Amino acid sequence: MPQTMHLAAFMNAGPMGTSGWRHPDADPAFLSPSYYRHVARLLESACFDLAFIPDALAVPRSLGGSFRPAVEWGSGTPRLDPMGVLGVMAGVTEHLGLAATLSTGYHEPWHLARTLATFDHLSEGRAGWNIVTSFQDAEAQNFGSPRLPPREARYARAEEVLQATAQLWDSWQDDALIQDRTSGIFGDADKVRAVNYSGQHVSTQGPLSVPRSPQGYPLLIQAGASPSGRDFAARWADVIFCSHASLASAIDFYRDIKQRVARHGRDPAQVRILPAATVVVAETDAEAQAKHRAFAELVHPLAGLSRLAYHVNVDLTQYDLDAPLPDLEEVGVQGHYEEVLEFARRENLSIRETGRWYGARTEGDMVGSPQTIADNMALWLEKGAADGFMIQATHLPGAFEEFIQLVVPELQRRGLHKTEYHGTTAREHFGLARPGRDAWRQRADLRGKQ
Repeated sequence: MPQTMHLAAFMNAGPMGTSGWRHPDADPAFLSPSYYRHVARLLESACFDLAFIPDALAVPRSLGGSFRPAVEWGSGTPRLDPMGVLGVMAGVTEHLGLAATLSTGYHEPWHLARTLATFDHLSEGRAGWNIVTSFQDAEAQNFGSPRLPPREARYARAEEVLQATAQLWDSWQDDALIQDRTSGIFGDADKVRAVNYSGQHVSTQGPLSVPRSPQGYPLLIQAGASPSGRDFAARWADVIFCSHASLASAIDFYRDIKQRVARHGRDPAQVRILPAATVVVAETDAEAQAKHRAFAELVHPLAGLSRLAYHVNVDLTQYDLDAPLPDLEEVGVQGHYEEVLEFARRENLSIRETGRWYGARTEGDMVGSPQTIADNMALWLEKGAADGFMIQATHLPGAFEEFIQLVVPELQRRGLHKTEYHGTTAREHFGLARPGRDAWRQRADLRGKQ
């Protein structure tokens, strides 16, 4: 029997990509709830496990120290609040998992725990949290600091935030609610506890004001690519999202993460790894390549450069744009930078050329006919590079519509993708166990702390 893959959808709460809004099939109504309802229904019709919305807490200023490029070219802005968007999507679906990006750098544990537990209840167990530490100085500047803390400091805070947030989720036992009208007892106070967490970066008293939610913890997603990020993801994440410029690098990453998971005493089979796959599909390979070339023509070089600078959190205009991309010691999104550097050096691209490529890049070598796409996906699973894929759309809703109409039936015909849901919660879709109370202790870094 072939291995069944997991499919998640990567979509902005705003325009897609660098120039996706320019695509003739792009719907410009991303400020309308109908836009997100349509996409949610599409994804559920194809049995996607998850819809995933990235986020950042700033309008990017990474190119030339100004927000003008981001506004002029639509690179990284606008961004609606993902939780509001997911609420709209939850209202028209019953199975689709729904994940939002929320920063450990600029949210407190109480806020995170209550927001996500509430959404898990109201979505009947479909909530997911993409854990980020933030990656732009512009985000820090919106919260009173001149620049981001160093990566190690960001992950130190993230560790404390996760420990405190998980303890808040665990502050109610599953059966603490009684609601006995005869006796007048609403809840069993002996089954609710304070948290009294006090760390170097965060503290909270608890208990949470929301009872334990259907999944116990929402589906935890992470995309760390640096050594610190990989270790954090291996301890905490249920699903790991990654980006690779080659099958070889994807295999290395997959092997490394699974080994790290095992070293931390977790079951590697309880962690799913989903590489990004930007699919451009048509009836034939030639037609798909032509579609991709046409899309690439929509990308202004400065738009692509603006998006690249946004992701690496480095003003690239300080370098000669006709010279190769330099080695950068401290970048925003480490995974994106490593992918870009690998490709740019292999193709001998200048910074300017790299920006143009980055604006229209297709991750995972997924341009072709339905048969070619399915072949490539099957190869990545067979070679131990993926447990599934994070499908990235060049534009919405057209790219998802094409994938669902052309690729999904081919995957289902081969037995690579399910034809119906077999569970109700996001964790069940991924074949993941519900965490018991105090499961956080197995995931947390407790060295020297207890």
